[in-house]
Amino acid sequence: MNNSIGKYIRLKRIFNEASGNVVLVPLDHGVTSGPIEGLKNMRDTVKHFSGGEVDGLILHKGIVAKTFYSLERNTSLFVHLSASTEISPDTNLKTLVCTVEEGLQLGADGVSIHVNLGSDNEAKMLSDFGAISKKCSDWGVPLLAMMYARGKNIRSDNVTNIRLAARVACELGADLVKVSFTGSVDSFRSVVEGCSIPVIVAGGEKASNTEAILRNISMALEAGARGVACGRNTFQHINPSGFCKAISAIVHNSASVEEALEIVKADVSLEQAV
Repeated sequence: MNNSIGKYIRLKRIFNEASGNVVLVPLDHGVTSGPIEGLKNMRDTVKHFSGGEVDGLILHKGIVAKTFYSLERNTSLFVHLSASTEISPDTNLKTLVCTVEEGLQLGADGVSIHVNLGSDNEAKMLSDFGAISKKCSDWGVPLLAMMYARGKNIRSDNVTNIRLAARVACELGADLVKVSFTGSVDSFRSVVEGCSIPVIVAGGEKASNTEAILRNISMALEAGARGVACGRNTFQHINPSGFCKAISAIVHNSASVEEALEIVKADVSLEQAV
């Protein structure tokens, strides 16, 4: 059997058919930070974000098991395989906590892992990456690699480091890669051009300025990104639904930042959100 067929079919469910892009909302932060704002009632959260405004959610296996009935038919599912907590002596070490087979049993369209290049335990995470990549190839499961440069004396926003992170994901067999935005169209284009798999831009750390987030997403798309994976800035936004609509308008319909902001402001009571 050609297992690439399975990847092809699943990737078609993940990427928007019309635009060829994808909007993902990672909801895996509960392992790292606990029941933070926006993730206290995961049943409600999953139901809210699977209403059609986003293309897929990223969840840990225990949350999938408890909220699967809230997932809408047109929302793809990534099961996240790695984790660490913010009270760990090494928060940069992401440990495998789930298998590809478990993800398939839960109905996942894809699986995801998190790797921090430059950390003291980079070698362990790269070894895990290689093993997971092999399993994904065996089973025909798309692999999303969340790649960051994090460690002692490592600049996470350094363009060279971000280019390296994207390229490592490609070299080790990921099917799409999530990396941080580099700050400009030209610099992010150099990331995309050095990576032969779809590059997804991360939403970034929690920010208070909606326009700045949307502008970064717009610049990343202009540079060739194939979508966005936005977590805290989505589920902790004052208007999560409007914000998701705005992101989708940029990613799928090439809306301008100004047009996207108008979507967020559609409810005048929420103008303070921007």
